[in-house]
Amino acid sequence: MIKSMTGFGREHVVANGREVIVEIRSVNHRYYEFTARTPRSYGYLDEKLKAFLKSGISRGKVEVSVTIYNQEGTDAQIELNESVAQGYLNALRGSAEKLSLEDDLTLSSIMRLPDVFTVVKKTDDEEVIWNDVKSVAEVALNRFVEMRIVEGKKMYDDITSHLDIIEQTVGEIEAQAPGVSEGYKDRLYAKIKEVLADRNIDEQRVLTEVAIFSEKVAIDEETVRLRSHISQFRNLVESDEPVGRKLDFLVQEMNREVNTIGSKAQDLSITKMVVELKSEIEKIREQIQNIE
Repeated sequence: MIKSMTGFGREHVVANGREVIVEIRSVNHRYYEFTARTPRSYGYLDEKLKAFLKSGISRGKVEVSVTIYNQEGTDAQIELNESVAQGYLNALRGSAEKLSLEDDLTLSSIMRLPDVFTVVKKTDDEEVIWNDVKSVAEVALNRFVEMRIVEGKKMYDDITSHLDIIEQTVGEIEAQAPGVSEGYKDRLYAKIKEVLADRNIDEQRVLTEVAIFSEKVAIDEETVRLRSHISQFRNLVESDEPVGRKLDFLVQEMNREVNTIGSKAQDLSITKMVVELKSEIEKIREQIQNIE
């Protein structure tokens, strides 16, 4: 089933001390165009995300937003500055001896002194972070694709309804077409009789003129090709593969056949039906602009 190029997917997960949010959105575009908004320190994720998402998205202007929050304290490591602590300890005990004071030093006493402990931020493991982001992006991508499928179903229903109308109208044109030559023959006879009055009419010449006219206005080949294009169109919109470009080509071919029918058919009723066909094809063309 066809998929829309418009979609949105989001996932939010807390893993390995990090809160990770991934949002994917897209609109129609002729090719796969990717942009990413990631925190400055995680810029290395951009190319990884671009390659990963391309496995599930063939066309569209895709924008991915990644937000990463480190939970408080999980990205830091506390280290004891032993030389500073030992210096404090030696100085305090030396002072206690000199001043004849009781040595009542405890661990809590040392901990309160400045620079005894140093807070060191942990170095990020890029592979771990990528795996976390990738797992979140995978869920967001699935939701994104699901939305595209839902939108595609609506487009499928609309497109096939227009194809039904086109097929019906082509049938009406095919039924009307044989009468065009017959009508021309009648008009030609009437005109000749009016001009020649009572003189004999050259039947063979009339038949020759009608044959030439019939060949000029014959639209059998065009209606056969148009029906073939419609059949191909129906097969393509049933496909699970990206078919937007192929459908665009078929619409152009359908328009070409309809224009030829319009230029050949010397009949007002057929001309009106050609206008209806062009209107229905245009409605389809507008829809396929957003098909992946």
